[in-house]
Order: sequence, then C-alpha cells, then structure tokens
Amino acid sequence: MDWSVEAVDPEDEAAFAAWHAVYARAEEHDRGAAATTWTAPEMRETLRDAGGSRRVSGFVGRLGGEPVAFGLLEVPLRDNLESAQVLVVVLPERRRAGLGSALLARLEDEAAALGRTVLGSEVLWPWRLGPEGGQSDGEQPGAGQPGGIAPGLAFAAARGYALELVEVQRRLRLPVPAGVLDDLAAHAATRHEGYALRAWVGEVPEELVGGWAVLEASLETEAPTGGLTREPQTAEVARVREGEALMRRQGRTPYRAVALDVDGTVVAYTEVVTTAHEPTRAYQWGTLVDRAHRGHRLGVALKVAAARLLGERAPGVESVATWNAAENEWMIAVNEALGFRPVEYLGGVEKRR
Repeated sequence: MDWSVEAVDPEDEAAFAAWHAVYARAEEHDRGAAATTWTAPEMRETLRDAGGSRRVSGFVGRLGGEPVAFGLLEVPLRDNLESAQVLVVVLPERRRAGLGSALLARLEDEAAALGRTVLGSEVLWPWRLGPEGGQSDGEQPGAGQPGGIAPGLAFAAARGYALELVEVQRRLRLPVPAGVLDDLAAHAATRHEGYALRAWVGEVPEELVGGWAVLEASLETEAPTGGLTREPQTAEVARVREGEALMRRQGRTPYRAVALDVDGTVVAYTEVVTTAHEPTRAYQWGTLVDRAHRGHRLGVALKVAAARLLGERAPGVESVATWNAAENEWMIAVNEALGFRPVEYLGGVEKRR
C-alpha cells in the first residue's frame, strides 16, 4: 500500500484545497443537511493562526499520491496542557481499509510528542439513531450503519475512545415570529428587574471585556461535560482579543449580548456568529449565566436580544445551529421555546494514553 501522511501547509494552495475537499465531501456524504462544514477560508485561517491559546495542525493521508484522508490536531497552549483534540475523516469510498486507523495513529503520535496524554474527539450521528448511536423503533441498519451502530462510534470504540458526553445539534429557522420573541421577552422581564441588557455586533467593548473573559473561560467547565476531562480555562482579555482577530480573518461576525448587574458587572452572555462565506447560516456559540445570578431568566432574555439583533443586522440569515448536552434540560427548554428543533447527535469521546 503506497500510503503516506504529510503535514498540511496552509500556504500551499493546491495541497490545502485537496485536503479540505476530502473533509467537505465526507461531511456532505455523512451528514447531509445537518452538516456544519467549515469553509476553506475559515479552515485556512485556523491553521495559520499564531495566537497563544492553541495550535491547530492539518495532516493529509495519501494513497498512491491521492488525498483520501483528512486529519486535524488541536492542542491548547495556555491550559489543559495534557489534552489534545483529534479528528480523522476518510473519503467514503476509501473506508474500511485501515486508512483512518493509520492516520489516527499518526495524530496520536504527534500528540504524544507534545506531552499530551488525554485525547478527545467528536463523533456525529443522525437523530434517528438515538442518544446511544444505535437504531431505534425497530429500524433496520441503514447503509453504512453496520449492526445499526453509528460507524463513527464503532470506529472510536475500537480504538480505545469511550463515549463520555452526548450533545444534540438543534436548528432554528429564521426569522423567529416577532410575537414569539415578544412573549418570551415579556415573560423573562418579570424576573430580571435590576439587570441591564446590552447587545452589539463585533468586538466586546473595552469596559465589558474583562467580565466577558471571565464568563467565556468558565464555560469550559460550567457547561455539562459528562465524563470528559476538562480543566478551567485561564480568563484573559488577550485570549478574547485573539479570538476576535481570528474571526475577522476568517470572515466571521459575532452578534453578542450581555446582562449587567447593578454594579455594571457582566453576569451573563450569549454569542451568535455568522460567516461571510455562508451568509444564510449562523451558529450559536457560548451562552452562560453566572451561578450567583441564575433563576432570573437572563438566558432567555439574552437569547431574545441576540435573535432580534441578528434579524435587524443580518436579515439574510435563514437558520441558526446550536449544540447542547442532552442533559442540559434548562438550556434545551429555552432553545425549544425559541423554535429550535433537533437534527443530529454529537458524541464527545476520550482516550487516555
């Protein structure tokens, strides 16, 4: 087998395009309308990024010189220094031949060379397969679903990765009817008297960025993590600004909202992001309310504020995708009240070496 694995140079136009094409084609095949594929410009800037928070490297698997496998290795640089994230994707027609295993082994070796002993990845499967990734309602296994188990889960388990967290992708069709937003806002307002809401497009204002940094960093451990290994992130304004700079280079625009207490401290935030490369789509990023300020419907109020802002400033957006842990009943209830509906499962898998 004439097999080779090479690091991807984002400045090599042809090599980068061929590598990204493997990923994009596999995403379309595997996920269909549920796919949330990163565009080539977004991925290229991620590989180029020299920020101090993380390093992301691409690897291409070639068979007879033909790109057939896509690999990604992400290592945090400020915290979680024992951890790495890996991703392996193989062209549909080249699967079940050991290529994914070979590329994964290379990524694991690269991570080990960096001192990383906790390896994580994500596996996706259709909503119809249920939270365990197996067939439901007596359905027969579909094409590419050996034994009725999502193939990505089977692949991960066979290589020592345990399923530690189940999340659900939900989609919201826009625009949300004004009456729905008005009713949710009015209901929330009865509980958050004394708090001020602010919403804007773009960078976090200087007077708010310190509080934003604290909440954003705490999302890593405040959001449900199941059995995944997660250490608290370092709260740094520099990390926020680095992320914003990367978004600008990627062609992404953040739509943000916060809640402030009587002292002007940021106690809750939400963020929705659009991309110039797919202007009809938006993605819900973090939403978090400080523990000391929960129970005031601030999450609902901020989600409504962000939805209104998006409708006013980006009326061409047709849908929003969000992910929540299946156990996060409160946030799921908020999202479903807005109109989000489930389309896909995402499993967080982990392996210790």
